[in-house]
Amino acid sequence: MESTGIMNGVPVCQDSKKTWQYLASISACMLVVGVGTALGWTSPVLPQLYSPDSWLVVTKDEGSWISSLCALGAIAGAVPAGPMADKLGRKKSLLLLAGPFLLSWALIIFTANVWFLYIARFLVGIGVGATCVIGPTYISEISEVSTRGTLGALFQLFLTLGICVAFILGNVLSYSGFNIACALIIVLFYISFRFMPESPVWQVGQGRKQDAKMAMSVLRGEAYDAGDELNAMQKAVEESAGKKPTLSDMIESAPIRKAMLACFGMMFFQQASGVNAVIFYTVMIFEAAGSSLAPAVASILVALVQLVMSGVAAVIVDRAGRKPLLMISTGLMSVSLLALGYYFKQKNSESDVSSLGWLPLTSLIVFMIAFSIGLGPIPWMLMGELFSAETKAKASSIAVMLNWFMVFLVTKTFPAMNDELGTDMTFWIFAAVMAGATVFAHFALIETKGKTYPEILAELQGGSTQPIKPVP
Repeated sequence: MESTGIMNGVPVCQDSKKTWQYLASISACMLVVGVGTALGWTSPVLPQLYSPDSWLVVTKDEGSWISSLCALGAIAGAVPAGPMADKLGRKKSLLLLAGPFLLSWALIIFTANVWFLYIARFLVGIGVGATCVIGPTYISEISEVSTRGTLGALFQLFLTLGICVAFILGNVLSYSGFNIACALIIVLFYISFRFMPESPVWQVGQGRKQDAKMAMSVLRGEAYDAGDELNAMQKAVEESAGKKPTLSDMIESAPIRKAMLACFGMMFFQQASGVNAVIFYTVMIFEAAGSSLAPAVASILVALVQLVMSGVAAVIVDRAGRKPLLMISTGLMSVSLLALGYYFKQKNSESDVSSLGWLPLTSLIVFMIAFSIGLGPIPWMLMGELFSAETKAKASSIAVMLNWFMVFLVTKTFPAMNDELGTDMTFWIFAAVMAGATVFAHFALIETKGKTYPEILAELQGGSTQPIKPVP
């Protein structure tokens, strides 16, 4: 297939093969499936632990900590992830992350104490946070411009696959069998990813140009001449040598400040939508709603819809563009949350809601469809697209820390909001936040579809955004 674009700022117009770009991205995303199972784990497991005849009975407050400690661990994991990936490499860092995942599942399988569950959830959170920093970086650095959007969307696709797997297996397997299956996913990642190439961008930065050339021959095909790309990578490394911008340096730079506003803003809105509250408490939401479907079945259906639509997003994101999809996504989410709040308003006022039994499921399905085509995958892409090589590690770590702080805040306060404000008002607050996100996307975002970093930088600086012509 002919490649007519630029990888990491380099004009290219020659035949390239994309098979190994897909294989390497999919293999890396097996770890992201592990992230999804860690997130979805609470939905089938917490109702079991709340049962009086459970092997380990926990209170609602303990359950909220079991859910939210994963997010606190993710904040802690995001801090060293960027420097670790710069020092050890993207590949070795991702392989090392199998450690906290497997240790967490081992603790969960063999423990009968709630404090060990707390430790296990914090440990898996460390792996989750670091994966969210390093995974998108690795994928963006091995991708061509023509495949960057699709491969970037695989992150969210495999995340939802993991959540779906957790919802299904958690309801059909025993507690131990479910946790063993989650651990085997991490083992499968480790075995497959050992055979994948390292990021050639990182290898050039380490002075390993011959290794980078070999990696490029795998990622683009042996017939592909990577000389110009590697020389341009070397030039970029030399230009950024010694540049270690501090956060204040980044804030003082107008284009980086605009990039940070856009990226951090969408990371904030991604979690302020309440999506993880919905994921963590799906079964309990349906129990409270009195849906005509069994809560476990309804939660699996919602997860399957999210999975399918994440696949659709991977196909359309390089065609429809980031900004339009985000505005459509947040707008639809706001409407669906308004409808969900209306249902609970009627139910709490003791009105007859027997004719509205379809509304909670429909609202959540629309919510998940809308999230999956825009607000789910695109903030992770923006993190890889809006920053230069020397600012990406620091900016990505901050973005992921913000993301998981919001996960913690929303999941920890969601039960209390329900109790104090009512379920209807809780969802209406999320709806208002999503309306604000639509306005933010319109005014604060630039379109990055099909653009190289120099083109994106030019637009951030307010200059020309005409595509760079490929070299014949």
